[in-house]
Amino acid sequence: MERLRQDDPARIGEFLTLARLDADGSRGVPERRYLARSADGGHTVLAFLPSPGSDPARWAAEAQQAARLNQPGFWPVGQLGGTPAFPWYSSPYRPVLPLPAVLAAYGGPLPEPLVRALGGTLAEALASAHVLGIVHGGLCPAGVLLTACGPLLGCFGATRANPVAGAVSPTQATGLETGCLAPELAAGGPADRAADVYALGAVLAYAATGHTVPEQQEIPAGLRDIITACRSRDPQGRPEPARVLAELLPGAAYGALTGSTEPMSLPGRIVEALSRQSAEVLAAALPTQGH
Repeated sequence: MERLRQDDPARIGEFLTLARLDADGSRGVPERRYLARSADGGHTVLAFLPSPGSDPARWAAEAQQAARLNQPGFWPVGQLGGTPAFPWYSSPYRPVLPLPAVLAAYGGPLPEPLVRALGGTLAEALASAHVLGIVHGGLCPAGVLLTACGPLLGCFGATRANPVAGAVSPTQATGLETGCLAPELAAGGPADRAADVYALGAVLAYAATGHTVPEQQEIPAGLRDIITACRSRDPQGRPEPARVLAELLPGAAYGALTGSTEPMSLPGRIVEALSRQSAEVLAAALPTQGH
């Protein structure tokens, strides 16, 4: 949990904001995310808003599209609300850490077995979506939300909600972490399956090194080939997500990772951070009237 700032909303629909999900100054977060609670104290949620400067109508359209998805591996969209100028959506709260907070809790880049487990789950989620013609369009470190049962994909449609074409800076336009935009996207092209794979490679690189655009020698040898292939400048040279899954987790049964209800094997420091957040949320008092 991160303290609210003066420019944060006191209310989001019927919910009172308690804290920010993302640390102050976090880069590459293409939407605003809050922990919030109903006025009667009975319901705690994660509430999501478009970032300042983005197009709220486009963001709301992507939220509506995400709400219609029932694909495993995607962060669920529960309640949609707000106005055209101030749209929002919420999901029932569960302890969750964005990937940058996971690295902060662990104290640096993640061990290779965990990178493989996270990457394999994300690859399976993309594969199941791509089969149905669904492009995520917002994969980035901040868009990977780690729960005790594994990672889920948030920030759905960030590149579509904030088109790059005509923008001064692609990164400023989308809010995504530098290095997550495929070259063809940075040039103003549409989000497609190959761009999702490029972004997956950037997320794997970030988890393994702390950077979305690391030097080759920084990447662990066992991950170097698949990350390099995902981040090929040629869209045709990037592997399909199913192949990424097979490379990261040889022999893994397709469909067994996303949507798991079993706890994932996580380092103690990360489990501690998830538990600490849960305890802080339970103990958080509602803001006083007029706060």
